[in-house]
Amino acid sequence: MESEHICKLLLDFAADWEFWLDPEGACRYVSPACERITGYRPDEFMGEAGLLRRIVHPEDREAVESHLTDALANREGVCPIDFRIITRTGEVRWISHHCQPVHDGAGTFLGRRGSNRDITDRMAAQEENRRLGGLMERLVRVVQELSRARSLDEITAVVRTAARELVSADGATFVLRENGNCFYADEDAIAPLWKGLRFPLERCISGWVMLNRQAAVIEDIYQDQRIPVEAYRPTFVQSLAMVPIRGEDPIGAIGTYWARRHRPSEQEISVIQALADTTSVAMENVRVYADLEQRVRERTEALETANRELEAFGFSVSHDLRGPLRRLDGYSRMLYEDYADRLEGEGRDILIRMIRLATRMEQLIDDLLRFSRSVKGEVVHEAVNLSRLARSIARELSDGEPGRAVDFIIADGLTVEGDPGLLRAAMENILRNAWKYTAPKENAVIEFGRCEGEGERLYFIRDNGVGFDMAHKDKLFQPFERLHDARAFEGTGIGLATVKRIIDRHGGRIWAEGTPGAGATFYFTLPEPGGES
Repeated sequence: MESEHICKLLLDFAADWEFWLDPEGACRYVSPACERITGYRPDEFMGEAGLLRRIVHPEDREAVESHLTDALANREGVCPIDFRIITRTGEVRWISHHCQPVHDGAGTFLGRRGSNRDITDRMAAQEENRRLGGLMERLVRVVQELSRARSLDEITAVVRTAARELVSADGATFVLRENGNCFYADEDAIAPLWKGLRFPLERCISGWVMLNRQAAVIEDIYQDQRIPVEAYRPTFVQSLAMVPIRGEDPIGAIGTYWARRHRPSEQEISVIQALADTTSVAMENVRVYADLEQRVRERTEALETANRELEAFGFSVSHDLRGPLRRLDGYSRMLYEDYADRLEGEGRDILIRMIRLATRMEQLIDDLLRFSRSVKGEVVHEAVNLSRLARSIARELSDGEPGRAVDFIIADGLTVEGDPGLLRAAMENILRNAWKYTAPKENAVIEFGRCEGEGERLYFIRDNGVGFDMAHKDKLFQPFERLHDARAFEGTGIGLATVKRIIDRHGGRIWAEGTPGAGATFYFTLPEPGGES
């Protein structure tokens, strides 16, 4: 009896909601923690036979019923399940449930002891991590799309959709500053807004944003004096956030709208402002490209400035993304280390995919930073032993995947003049490329050497991997362009673009030849020691 008293005392003070069901499914004991988690007292569970099942979320009720039936029928083993309940106050909470059989000293089955832990915060953290991961991936894609835009129409098509998607808004507008007016150039919304209309800068919120060079966040449009109520009354809009395009002397604005009362978070405003800043750079690029058709020299100079701004912005975005990404990765790994054993197969698979996505995003950011650095700073000129670099990189690749058997053939004494850091980055990118695309080959061979071209010395890296179709060779060194399926060969599409930038900065050339299924060869030229090309 004393042992039973001690056991009950421990259960009464347990943080988890504990209960005991007899073989017929009736509650014989419910711990006090049930009231903190469900809002219902132990005596209510004891007095109402169906309460336990009644508070289960309707979408989970069938699964829980099946679980309890099977658990009572199966008199051995621990049975886990995660499900939602609806508390007395109507709040939805997640429960992680484990139950195990109870036997007396003679081995008679006395039912199941259930242990229910409130995992609502954990599930919310998982959902937030998934949302943040998707947000960052979408933002990177938008930056890529805007960097390739060559007309205002292309920019408009990207921005109107991205602005709404990034913050889950009910509508978004793309507004241009035009001769003292706000021109609502385009929109993406659940119902028509003001597309094609013009309003004086002083009489609309987009004009206020441009004139004051700061964002406007309005939770209730009918309580803000800056809002021309008559223009908004026919629309669905209840709340909005508007940010300027370009901080100094704004050239437009991006608006996002909600059909319900909504206070945008600081994170949402930061994301829309990042989109507006990217749009500013993209619009400047479009202007520069248009001017070049009429004045080639002036446009070339302006284009270099715009590209530097775009690269600087990409560098800045990469740094800004790294902080949230590390938090995403850290939280995901914490969840995996602390709760992986409690997750069902699908939940564990989702968590593992989140961790892999964070790793892929980290690689993309690193590649963006390398790409940015490849065009910055002075190029150091000194003797660089490429043979030694190639052997060092080959060792790193082999050590990283000891299970692969790759035959490296590296010529001795190949020395050039250039920047050691940049040339190592170039060699590493090409060799890693060869390593990646020879993975399907049993007898993989990667060769680095030198040959004579038409009056010049050529360096080459050759492999017998999957090769490529020469019809697509012009895409090979373009940023974010890939010639192979990303699902078969991982990568970001930035490595070879970085190599070309580095070779160009050394006054050299690079090109490639390949045959599908028969491998590829990358040729490049570099200055010889003493300045000889």
